[in-house]
Amino acid sequence: MSEKDNAELILDVIKAVEERDAGRLFANYHDDVEFYDASSLPYGGRYRGKAEIVRRFEEDPGGTWLGTWGPLQPTESERRMDARIVATSKNEVVALYQQRAVGPNGERFDNPCIGLYEVRDGKLVRAQMFHYDTAAIADFLRRARSGS
Repeated sequence: MSEKDNAELILDVIKAVEERDAGRLFANYHDDVEFYDASSLPYGGRYRGKAEIVRRFEEDPGGTWLGTWGPLQPTESERRMDARIVATSKNEVVALYQQRAVGPNGERFDNPCIGLYEVRDGKLVRAQMFHYDTAAIADFLRRARSGS
């Protein structure tokens, strides 16, 4: 695949997240996909393998990114990530996007994130997120869970 094809794949993956299209999302995952997110976040850590990620999504949705953010993104406005590609190389794509949410008390959250993605065989094989402020994310999520 070309760098342009890889960039389009990553934008499609992000669009599937925005649209909550799990079928399209999982179809774009390589069998050996790996996700890395800051361990300080409720859904953080390293997750390997499409089968394991799908299993977690089905058996423990609350421990996943979607289980954490889904309830805090009730409308298209909060789900909109405004992703744009900032760099590509042979097998890597870097995207900048916004993480948005609204808490039960109406508090709004809007924070940038950089994602470093690797593509293999036309599929997403690795994703690592670099959040602007993980402490702000954790604080917002704590307040949202407590309803304050």
